[in-house]
Amino acid sequence: MPKFRFALLALCLAAAAHAADAPLTAAEPELEAKMLRISAELRCLVCQNQTIADSNAELAVDLRNQVRDMLRQGQSEQQIIDYMTARYGDFVLYRPPVRGATFLLWFGPAVLMVGGLAALVLVLRRRSRLGNEHFDPEEPGEDEAAPVSATAARPVKSAK
Repeated sequence: MPKFRFALLALCLAAAAHAADAPLTAAEPELEAKMLRISAELRCLVCQNQTIADSNAELAVDLRNQVRDMLRQGQSEQQIIDYMTARYGDFVLYRPPVRGATFLLWFGPAVLMVGGLAALVLVLRRRSRLGNEHFDPEEPGEDEAAPVSATAARPVKSAK
C-alpha cells in the first residue's frame, strides 16, 4: 500500500510540474480589449447561441483571429462589423438591426404571446356564458365508488 501511495504522489507531482500557465493571446492589451468588444457583438455561426468571444468552436477562433488581424491593419470596429455583416449577413450580428427581414425576430414572440392570451380569454368567456346542459356530465371512474341509492341499499327478501 505505501508503494501505491508513493506512485500516486509521484504521478501528481509530475503532472503539476508539466502544467504551465496559458500563453497570452495578445501581447497588446488594448488590441485584445477591442477584439473582445467586437467579438461580443458577433454571433458564433456554429453555436448560434453564443458570441464568438464565448465560443471555443474552430470557426469562432478563426473569426477572432481575423478580427485581430483587421484591427492590426488599422480598421475601425464599425468597418470590421460591416465586413462581417457583408460576408455572413445580419445573422452574424448578435443583436441584428430592426428591419423588414428581421421584424419577426424582434416582435414575433410578443405577437404570438398576445395572440395566445387573446384566444384563451375568448374561449374562457364563451365557455362561462354556456349553461351546464352544453357540457357532458362527469362519469365516475372505475376506482371511484358510484353513489348508492336508498332502494339499492335495502336487503331483498326472497320468497319461499
